[in-house]
Amino acid sequence: MKKKSNILVYLALIVLVCIFIFPVIWVVLSSIKDSTELYSWPPKFIPDHPTLKNFITAFEKGNFGSYFLNSTFVTVTATILTLLVNTMAGYALAKYRFKGDTWLLIGFISTLMIPLEVIMTPIFTVISKLGLYNSLWGIIIPPAATPTGVFLIRQYLLTVPNELIEAARIDGAGEWKIFWKLIVPIAKPIISVLAIFSFMWRWDDFIWPLIVISDPTKYTVQLALSNFIGEYNVDWGSLLAMSVVTMIPVLIVFLIFQKQFIQGMATSGMKD
Repeated sequence: MKKKSNILVYLALIVLVCIFIFPVIWVVLSSIKDSTELYSWPPKFIPDHPTLKNFITAFEKGNFGSYFLNSTFVTVTATILTLLVNTMAGYALAKYRFKGDTWLLIGFISTLMIPLEVIMTPIFTVISKLGLYNSLWGIIIPPAATPTGVFLIRQYLLTVPNELIEAARIDGAGEWKIFWKLIVPIAKPIISVLAIFSFMWRWDDFIWPLIVISDPTKYTVQLALSNFIGEYNVDWGSLLAMSVVTMIPVLIVFLIFQKQFIQGMATSGMKD
């Protein structure tokens, strides 16, 4: 009976995987179709004459090289800043006790319930006052401290025994040394989880860069993709080709950190 139930579970999981992965495979295969096969009816799943023409046209027409550099700078810088700020904040809320710390945490986490549309105007006002409008730093700085990131780090660090930190203090280690030499190595799994999330958030972000950036030379790849959508038609071939290319960095980052990602997701929020 148990073996039969396991088979049913695996079958259900396989079906779910196929459902989720089918659109991705469809986009990849469609990106190497010529215009005839792309608009054919009934649609063909596997192209008869695969071609890279869509990729070549998109790079020549869309100047995607510079857009990729912009997105890479924004994503890498924002991810590093996010990891630094959120790890420090999560550590402080997990291991330091001060007046009002609980209310501070509640207030911080409660901002998750506030839609981005509600705070776009005040954030944009601050960005404009600081002279960061139409600057890549205007995309990087505002989302550096995320409630989700702080919560993940805090919940993970709650599993670290306080005696370990006290022992380090008795040995003469200062607070900064404890953080860099003890806490950061211990928190590598959850930091990897946050790194993947942050990379995905910044790489796929469209609304905020659309608001902050007006100079086309500073567009990120997500803004550049909108260039293939005209008023009366859509260049589907180029759009699909560049959509496939934009998937690659996120996939690479996940493959690099997948072991730590699984470990971090399995242990975050579980207190011994």
